[in-house]
Amino acid sequence: MFEITPLPAFKDNYIWLLTRGNDAYVVDPGDAAPVFAALEAAKLRLTGILITHHHADHQGGVAALVERYQPLVFAPASESITGCNRPLSGDETLDVLGVEVNVLAVPGHTLGHLAYRAPGVLFCGDTLFGAGCGRLFEGTPEQMTASLEAIAALPDDTLIFCAHEYTAMNLPFALAVEPENEEVQARKAAVTARRAAGLATVPLMLGEEKATNPFLRCDQPAVIAAARQHDPSLASTARGGERRAAVNPKKSQIFGAIRAWRNVF
Repeated sequence: MFEITPLPAFKDNYIWLLTRGNDAYVVDPGDAAPVFAALEAAKLRLTGILITHHHADHQGGVAALVERYQPLVFAPASESITGCNRPLSGDETLDVLGVEVNVLAVPGHTLGHLAYRAPGVLFCGDTLFGAGCGRLFEGTPEQMTASLEAIAALPDDTLIFCAHEYTAMNLPFALAVEPENEEVQARKAAVTARRAAGLATVPLMLGEEKATNPFLRCDQPAVIAAARQHDPSLASTARGGERRAAVNPKKSQIFGAIRAWRNVF
């Protein structure tokens, strides 16, 4: 297995450096400068780049890296990605530094968003964050729900390498959705301590996300109840104008209500 090293970028991004021997890949290099510094310090050769989606903070450094190293650039075929020479759409299998990596289509944040799965790890860009998920800039609640369900179906010990340090920012909302969830309460305390000590919260453990991330818990009674409180469309009108809860709302409806609430939280 390759080694994985975080390269902090901008305010809260992570570029992931994958190394094996003297060869390296990077995931979502929004800025070339930290990548150049890491490669030169360790005398590594950049042979490939994995891009999850087209936003500038995920691909802004590709042009400079391609000019110097001429690596393979794997990226969503349906999105405009500078330097892409290996377009992907999902369901492909790649050889990354001798490790089999599966490509997953996870639309929602953007329509062409991809994730990359190696044994025990997932690089998911802006689809899933610590206690949160990406905004729906292009996709629908139905698409994002399906994408999150695909991630949630992975083994609980999967390490999630997302692209932002957002966990501390997201946990107050998770508590607002499920104020009685003791695991969310404990996680908030632990994350507060980690960040105060200057430590990262990423990678994430998928099992912990499933216990504390409201966007992976849209089938839970407490989350459904919270969604109904914040979205009138999840109630129906009975005779006399009395409002009552809609019967069996879809998981994507619950997700949509929770995501809309998070947008203004």
